[in-house]
Amino acid sequence: MPPVGSSNARLLILGSLPGEASLREQRYYAHPQNQFWQLLGSAIGENLAARAYDDRLVRLAARGIALWDVVSEAHRQGSLDGGIRGATPNRLADYVATHPRLRAVAFNGKTAARLGRKALAELGSTIRLIELPSSSPAYTIAFHVKREKWAVIGSLACSTESATLGE
Repeated sequence: MPPVGSSNARLLILGSLPGEASLREQRYYAHPQNQFWQLLGSAIGENLAARAYDDRLVRLAARGIALWDVVSEAHRQGSLDGGIRGATPNRLADYVATHPRLRAVAFNGKTAARLGRKALAELGSTIRLIELPSSSPAYTIAFHVKREKWAVIGSLACSTESATLGE
């Protein structure tokens, strides 16, 4: 799936590889039990989960947020990250190089962080890398604990107005 959200992103959130529901619907985080939209909405102070998918993407664009995945293709039975085999990464370094406003990359879960850090290693310290707890229902820590850790990305999201002002 291609990147979505802001083409002028300050924050890129990377998952590992879309699950079966997301691939079937061609929508990021489409599984109804995935907590992504609740966690991100809480971090930026918007109820994204209550919006239609296309409206969510409009709100991400307005806030300078883009979504993508670390892996472009792989073999996997089911949707769990532990089943990923033969992963080919997306061209993350190229994405970063062509998005000059990008200030941070947040990884949704340990697999995304492990594979993503490797794919972005050549960038050195030019961009902030943030590891977030997975929004997957398979990662069973309490929602409030996840929400606390996801809050760190709230300050990286900007409104359209502040992006225009160059903040």
